[in-house]
Amino acid sequence: MLIFLLDENIPADNNGSERAIRNVKVKQKVSGQFKSLEGAQNYANLRSVIDTSRKRGLNEFESLVSIMQGNSLF
Repeated sequence: MLIFLLDENIPADNNGSERAIRNVKVKQKVSGQFKSLEGAQNYANLRSVIDTSRKRGLNEFESLVSIMQGNSLF
């Protein structure tokens, strides 16, 4: 339960997780809903790549282009 005491790379709070889901909630608030399950999944995939790229200090656009070209990024 207190694993963050054993590993300094693990944060003691969940603020990162809360920030990660904030974009989805704002999207739902603005548009009211996702029009399809496929659209929601596509949005989640894009946000995942963008957020992971930011956390790793990578350029988000270059990361998306790399993935679209079939290269493994992470």
